[in-house]
Amino acid sequence: MHPTDPSQPLGERLQGTNLYLVGMMGSGKSTVGPLLAKALGYRFLDADAVISQAAGCSIPEIFERDGEEGFRQLERQVLQQLSQWHSLVVATGGGIVTVPANWGELRQGVVIWLDVAEEELMRRLQADPGGRPLLAGDDPAGRLHGLLEKRQPLYGQADLRVSAQGEGASDISERILQQLPGLLKAPGAPQTTAP
Repeated sequence: MHPTDPSQPLGERLQGTNLYLVGMMGSGKSTVGPLLAKALGYRFLDADAVISQAAGCSIPEIFERDGEEGFRQLERQVLQQLSQWHSLVVATGGGIVTVPANWGELRQGVVIWLDVAEEELMRRLQADPGGRPLLAGDDPAGRLHGLLEKRQPLYGQADLRVSAQGEGASDISERILQQLPGLLKAPGAPQTTAP
């Protein structure tokens, strides 16, 4: 079996290679991710939910207790653990790309950037403002702009960039599935299967 054999179903051709969804908060990673996982016969995990569960508290509480640096350390540990599994679609936290060492794990899979324009992100985040510690305080629009300026070049290192606005999550998922065959690469050496 060869990963580029078009006669095989896409999930089989991926040979367990993880998909990592990156992008800003509010870009739709946690909405598109489960649809991709279902279509591929993969398991979906939200990295922030795994971090919360491991820490025994919410993401805002981690930021309050340990600061952003403490959160990034936890995020790194979780990514290292998840990269040992296979057949996962992982919705990452928006800032995971800001830690250069994380790219070692991300590159073991396929990295997909869900790109959304700043104005649309702000609209989405205002509609669902809870639990966004990096936007807390005065001038959330200014904070969002600053984060985007810093992160967009890093998101640009993804294997695939997909516009995640103007259509529903199922359409976005379908576009990703159509483009995945062109991105197939030899999988890493997974050590176990996801629970």
